[in-house]
Amino acid sequence: MNTESSKLPIYLKLSQITMGLLAFFYILYIGQNILIPFILATIVAILLNPIVNFLCSKKFNRILAILLAILAGFIVIGGVLFFIGSQLVMFSDSAPLFKQKFDGFAQEAINWISQTFNMSKPKIQELIDKLKSEGMKNGTAIITKTIGAMGNVFTLFVLMPVYIFLILFYKPLLLEFIAMLFHDVKTSLVEEILFETKGLIQSYLIGLLIEAVIVATMISVGLLVMGIQYAVLMGIIAALLNLIPYIGNLIAMVFPITMALTTKEPSYALWVIVLFSVVQFIDNNLIVPNIVASKVKINALISIIVVLIGGALWGIAGMFLSIPLTAILKVIFDRIDGLKPFGFLIGDNQPSVGKVAFNFKGLEKKTRKKDK
Repeated sequence: MNTESSKLPIYLKLSQITMGLLAFFYILYIGQNILIPFILATIVAILLNPIVNFLCSKKFNRILAILLAILAGFIVIGGVLFFIGSQLVMFSDSAPLFKQKFDGFAQEAINWISQTFNMSKPKIQELIDKLKSEGMKNGTAIITKTIGAMGNVFTLFVLMPVYIFLILFYKPLLLEFIAMLFHDVKTSLVEEILFETKGLIQSYLIGLLIEAVIVATMISVGLLVMGIQYAVLMGIIAALLNLIPYIGNLIAMVFPITMALTTKEPSYALWVIVLFSVVQFIDNNLIVPNIVASKVKINALISIIVVLIGGALWGIAGMFLSIPLTAILKVIFDRIDGLKPFGFLIGDNQPSVGKVAFNFKGLEKKTRKKDK
């Protein structure tokens, strides 16, 4: 064993860790077009694995079982996308009327601002036109990026089924490779990590699906009661955006608030905010702790940090993948002695204030005695 590395000064160790993290995140960033489809396919493959095992137990051919499981998954996803697409087509048909109502609301808002803040209407209109022109420029840039990303989206949906099939088909080979790779480590330790990782991903994704259904139902029913148009569409979009922790719910509110302002009385926008706040409270305090986060135990501080890092590296896909990947890291950290402090940092098992390792109160008393 090389003892020189263990005797390195702390600043050199921190420098090595920092350089290693920078190289790691750089590889993740430049390799996103390869890594994102593969990681998503691996997660979906783990989710579909019980279906494949069930079909194989019923004497189905393994290849046929894998194909049927993938087909079932894509039928469900395709059904959801078809419904969202049909609702968006209906919304586009009524877009001119919506624009007319929105222009009327904007004019009322200009009159209110002019009277309340004693500003001239031409000045307000000039400011709005300036913001609109800047928005058009930003919108054009976004559209250009979106069109450029369409190729990546197409590649993603083409590669995903192939990756999923190959991962499920070569599962025995991959498991044997991992066993050979870590032959010096206790087999039981590697077995525990793989088993817990599989169970964690399956329970997390199933929990997310249940959460999405519940959130979509609550939002849709609430908006229907208020008489907001396209309530079901907005409920489904809100549920999908809610999969992005802490940020998605804020984005999801924009569309129904705008719809409420332009098609209803302004007070309805406040009721929309109340509805989303209540749903978010129920989601955070009842649904997530009992359904989604029963095994993914990551504290809120780390969750926010990894979501922002995931968004900076991989965009929306990174925000979605950040939590399960961090949970997998926690499983690994908790099983390796040298990494257990990092697993403890990620988790939510916060010690009570009176049981922290450092005795600051005792040190404060000693300091006071010395000062006297």
